[in-house]
This record gives sequence, C-alpha cells and structure tokens, in this order.
Amino acid sequence: MTTNTHAQFTQNDFGGPINTDEILDTFEFLDDWEERYAYIIDLGKKLPEFPESEKIEENYVHGCQSQVWLIHYLDEKSGKLYLLIESDALIVRGLAAVVLAAMNAKTPAELLAVDIEGLFEKMDLIRHVSPTRGNGLRSMVKKVQRIAEQMV
Repeated sequence: MTTNTHAQFTQNDFGGPINTDEILDTFEFLDDWEERYAYIIDLGKKLPEFPESEKIEENYVHGCQSQVWLIHYLDEKSGKLYLLIESDALIVRGLAAVVLAAMNAKTPAELLAVDIEGLFEKMDLIRHVSPTRGNGLRSMVKKVQRIAEQMV
C-alpha cells in the first residue's frame, strides 16, 4: 500500500472509459500489427503520472525486460482496487495500459475473476510481442493478482 492520494489513483480513464471492450473494438478496426502497436503505444502515453518517490524496490515488477513499477490503492468506500503502473519503455507502458484497462477500478474479487489470458488471446497479443515482453506482461498481471489475493 502506498501513501499517495486517492485522486492520483482514481482520476484516470483506465478501467472506465478505456476498457477492454474499447481496446478490442479498436483492434478489430485496425488493419495490421504496425497500427496496433502504434495504438498500444498511444494507450501507454495516456497512463496517469507515476510518483518518482514510488520507484523503489518494493514496487518494482521483477520478470520484465524493462523497468516497471506498480503501486495500488484500495478505496475503502467502494472496495475497489486502483493501480498505477510505470515503465521506462514505450511499448511496455502500452502493455501496462492494457493491463490497467482490464484490471483497474475493480474489487479484488472482480479483479481475480478477469480472464486476462483470454483478453491477450482475443488481441492475439502474446504471439505479436517478443517472448521477454510476454513474460514481462505476465509478471505485471501476477503482481496485480498477488495484491488482490491478499485483500480477498
């Protein structure tokens, strides 16, 4: 858990207007993977600002080729878990945005019920990223799931 403010976590569109349905609809519209990569990178550019003070070992996501940090906030009123993810690589920021679209702003139980592998399959994502990027993507998901499991 982090000491950042509620607003830092809740005032972003991931898990709300930017969700998996929107991403899948956009993917169907795009003709090739070059356009899809550009879209994923654009999603990454929309990630909320990540506090520099939280780029510490405790928040580091191991198993990623690039540097990735993840922090969370549980809103006691709604019971929803909010996430912030940051990376030093554009494509990884985009992949993190896909994770946030699927898993942000849900209760821990809802989050654990997300079929993230099904989403990756529908997007044909794992086949189109390098094996190390795919492993990193799954490392992000596992860290989010471990956080949620501790709260159920």
